Amino acid sequence: MATEAKTPSQTEVTMSELVLPNDTNLLDNLVGGRLMYWMDIAGALVASRHSNKVVATVSIDNITFKHPVRKGEMVVIKAKMLYAGTTSMSIGIKVYAENMATGSTILTNKARMVFVALDDNAQPCKVPLLIPETEEERLAFDKERARKEKQKAKK
Repeated sequence: MATEAKTPSQTEVTMSELVLPNDTNLLDNLVGGRLMYWMDIAGALVASRHSNKVVATVSIDNITFKHPVRKGEMVVIKAKMLYAGTTSMSIGIKVYAENMATGSTILTNKARMVFVALDDNAQPCKVPLLIPETEEERLAFDKERARKEKQKAKK
């Protein structure tokens, strides 16, 4: 059974990683797969924090690569709940690269990920309601709800 409702700020996660040589390609840029792995972890942490359950990744949508992240830079991943359905949760993820020498920061990636909460038998289970607090959160919530309704209509 789902617990009480939560707000996006109660479950958001900021995760940082240093881009080391083992994380890069021949151009000394962060390998996309490594970044997606880190994004998946950040999203799962948000979903687990919201649901207080083990979660599984359902989908990764709209991942964009806007700017390379270079060796020696710090990756800052910000993950936040957008929407909570009955058993699934939509998470918005933004990735920034911080140049350690200059302190400059640039948005490098964005994605939307969906996770499902699992009970002790690895079956989908109910999650708490999400209560958006800001206008930006309300807009994101409404957009995700409309997306989910459109998906249901296709089935």
